[in-house]
This record gives sequence, C-alpha cells and structure tokens, in this order.
Amino acid sequence: MQHSSLLLQLSPSSGEPIYRQLIEQIKRMIASGQLNAGDYLPSVRQLAVELEVNPMTISKAYGFLESHGDVSRIRGKGMMIAELAHEENVAARLQKLSPLAEILVQQCQQLGLNKQQTLEWLTHKLEKELK
Repeated sequence: MQHSSLLLQLSPSSGEPIYRQLIEQIKRMIASGQLNAGDYLPSVRQLAVELEVNPMTISKAYGFLESHGDVSRIRGKGMMIAELAHEENVAARLQKLSPLAEILVQQCQQLGLNKQQTLEWLTHKLEKELK
C-alpha cells in the first residue's frame, strides 16, 4: 500500500528509537481506520528507501507488529494488516493519548500557561494539522 509511508513522520532527534516511532504510528493508523484489515504495508526495502533508514529498523518494527497480531506476513506479498478481533471505539483510541496529554498538561503548567491559552494554542495546532 503506497499511501501509508506518506503519513509516517520520523523524528530522529526525539530520543525515541525509530522502530518504536514506526510501531506507534502504524498502530495509530490501524486504530483510526487509515489502515484497514487486508491493506498491505510497503516492503521493508521500499519503506527503508522512502524513510532513509536502515532496512533492519523497518524489519524490527514489522516483526514487532507481527508478533503482536497487528500484521500478518503473507508469503510472496509482504505484510498485511491483520483482521482485527474487534474495532476499537473512540474512547479506547482516545485513552491511548492519555500519557501524551498528561505530559502536555504538565509542561503547560511548568510554562505558566493557563487553560485558555493552552486551549487556544491546541485548537490552532489541530486546525492547522488535522484536515
């Protein structure tokens, strides 16, 4: 599937290993319905070239996703998004954001931002990024 790699954004300076960034982004894309059961991920080689990372990094991420049932290896075709046992509802998907929200709230407090300032900034970012 070609469009999945276009949505992946790596941040080498984030401190989080690249393979973990890939895993989390692919998991979020599955949870949100951007990737559906039966869709194929790009080949290890193709994604490594597109993202300019070592193929072993992609392989490690794909292996993790496979071992956790998120993708299935189809001989001769590559990695396919696995059939999900159940669809996650919005509340379950939002729950996955709780750790990030807690960090954001803490950092806003440390920066002396009040609720209104934070909401205005976040609303602006969401309007800019989510289309």
